[in-house]
Amino acid sequence: MSMFHATQQAILNQYLAELQGNINVSFEFFPPRTDEMEQILWKTINKLSTLNPIFVSVTYSAHSGTRNYTDKTIKDIKKRTGLIAAPHLTCINETPQALQIIAQEYWNNGIHNIVALRGDQMKKTYQSSMYAADLVCLLKKIGNFDIAVAAYPEVHPEAKNAQSDLINLKKKIDAGANRAITQFFFDVEQYLRFRDLCVSVGIDIEIIPGILPIFNFRQLQQFITFTKVKIPHWIYVIFHGLDHDLETQKMIGTFVAIDMIRVLLKEGVRNFHFYTLNRSDLTYAICHTLGIKNKKI
Repeated sequence: MSMFHATQQAILNQYLAELQGNINVSFEFFPPRTDEMEQILWKTINKLSTLNPIFVSVTYSAHSGTRNYTDKTIKDIKKRTGLIAAPHLTCINETPQALQIIAQEYWNNGIHNIVALRGDQMKKTYQSSMYAADLVCLLKKIGNFDIAVAAYPEVHPEAKNAQSDLINLKKKIDAGANRAITQFFFDVEQYLRFRDLCVSVGIDIEIIPGILPIFNFRQLQQFITFTKVKIPHWIYVIFHGLDHDLETQKMIGTFVAIDMIRVLLKEGVRNFHFYTLNRSDLTYAICHTLGIKNKKI
């Protein structure tokens, strides 16, 4: 390591130390389908809730065929923890009338935060009549929801190009979205370039980076088959030969996430959204390193 790089690393470490406690986090979970999965989820929620996240979200997939799992999990989190819980709401497989009913029920039950998404296509030939911008408009007519939408530093897989993808994000913001959360990424410079592009087209809300701690590299490679997320070559190198050593993978995954976040902090980022995959270990360790400590200890 050169003297320059050693100095830069020392600066980042010192900057992180000075920011202890001045960082906000949020967590994403997915709804359980079995009793065993539910036990794992609640163990994770109970662990991570001690870190006082600014909100947590619960996913929904049209492929599941029912929204009941998401709704139940959201209501249970709100009741049992008091955390701000935001359900994912998709519009690709719903009519405006059905969405109005769902949104009104959320509002009436005190659930005023929503992650508004178009949703994944169930068939490649399917053409949606509604998009996320339309959903944001619909929600704002029901109530003054706090709405997060998705952003894609490496471009949405179905977008014609980066420019059209950016225009689509601008439509969601103009419709009333309060913030954007990015798809997970591993190229920090790409996120920073994307953030600058957002500013250049008049997007002035916060673009929260989505962080996916790597705990199973083979699983990560499966995730990227349906996204445009690129894994840098150096990550392939450091995980090579560890297919059957998940403990080492977790240690390296924690290091990779912390290293990314150190750079993002230096660039002024203060909020981070963690894709937990219903696991607490890596996310908890990363947050502790960032100075987000268990308030109950």
